[in-house]
Amino acid sequence: MTIVTDFGVTQSGFVQKPVDVLLGEAFDRARAVFPGVDLTNTSALRKVLETTAAEDNELWKRLEDLYYGNFVSTAIGATLDQLGEDVGVERRQLASTGTVRITVENAVADRQYVLPEGTIVVTGDPVRAFGTVAPVRLDATTRTADVGVVAFERGPGGDVDAGAIQAVDPSYSTQFLADSGAARFTVTNRAATTGGEDAESDASYRGRLLGLARNLWTVDAVAQAALGVDGVVDVVLSDPLGGVDVSQSYFDLFNFDQRAFSSERRAGEPYFFTVVVAHDFRQPWHTVGPVTGIFEQVTAAVDAVRPIGIHANVVEADHIQIGVRATAVVASGSDGTALLSSIRRRLATDVAALRLGGDVLYSQVVRAFVEQPGVLDVRDLHLRRSPASFGRITFGDVPFQRVVAEAAVGENLAMGPTELATFGADDDTLDLAVVIR
Repeated sequence: MTIVTDFGVTQSGFVQKPVDVLLGEAFDRARAVFPGVDLTNTSALRKVLETTAAEDNELWKRLEDLYYGNFVSTAIGATLDQLGEDVGVERRQLASTGTVRITVENAVADRQYVLPEGTIVVTGDPVRAFGTVAPVRLDATTRTADVGVVAFERGPGGDVDAGAIQAVDPSYSTQFLADSGAARFTVTNRAATTGGEDAESDASYRGRLLGLARNLWTVDAVAQAALGVDGVVDVVLSDPLGGVDVSQSYFDLFNFDQRAFSSERRAGEPYFFTVVVAHDFRQPWHTVGPVTGIFEQVTAAVDAVRPIGIHANVVEADHIQIGVRATAVVASGSDGTALLSSIRRRLATDVAALRLGGDVLYSQVVRAFVEQPGVLDVRDLHLRRSPASFGRITFGDVPFQRVVAEAAVGENLAMGPTELATFGADDDTLDLAVVIR
């Protein structure tokens, strides 16, 4: 057993002095002042010393909090806010959420109307924009559906009263719902939207502070500016000539007087680098109605930190829809519907953790099945991707390719450097069957 004798600030951090040590020290002082004093359990002096030792222990706890409040990795609450203020990064507020009811009018028989996830619905004046969190399917029989919405802008401005959300944004409807014909969609929220007053969690805020770039113009600084835009999931920078990060500069690597042709940057000419942006597909890439597009927001964010003469070419990443075809063998008595729902949630969580270029591993998908209680086995598991992988350079006619590509059993789905895997539980790429044993 190791006996700790060094308390307070030490080489290994702050060591709190426990109550038994505090009480023992108090007993030693009492015996030094009052030789032969009674310190048994029934002693009045002992009760006083136990009370003071407990109070001293609370002071030590407070000292420990103050010490660890000096570091981003351990600070919490108000102390973490103060560290963020020191570097100019404030804790962000959350986006308001709620539920709206969408109704189709003048629906044509035998036709289904689909409002995709991310459909923009708006309030009256002043306009507040919200995006739906799931696709909505309506027809002449099922004319009404409820769906969750999230405000595009953070803060209390998104907390609107019941009935404030009134319609699908006209610009969005013209651009994405033009094939609806005479059908019209009405929107209303039966309850107020809430959550805009809340702030992001310590874990989320701490992650942004720990990833803060401490230099003005490097790859990390550009990535930080782009990732600071709401809705941006990941970014990848392509800088072949080293103009962004001076540590990657090609200067002094070529003998310019001995080369007739070269692709190096000429002094005085504008320099372009590429920023590949993966974003939440509920957020529009270009501005639609009152919602500023990801492209415009990222461009503005990068422009704020780029030097003169160096320009960003902002490119949207390829969002690849991932699906699965498999048969799950479950134990007798299991709820097959609940198991499939749980598997879908697990797959959505695992795929959402991937970043640009991150491969979808076959073993990871198998774990999403077999780690569910009641699942005995998974058979004929094939990973799917949509759209399929198309060649970037082709000579002659382009051969026909399926929209959905299916990998063989045991094969991973390899993502390109500009591809981001996404998962939709209601997508056509998902084909799951249950066999009860």
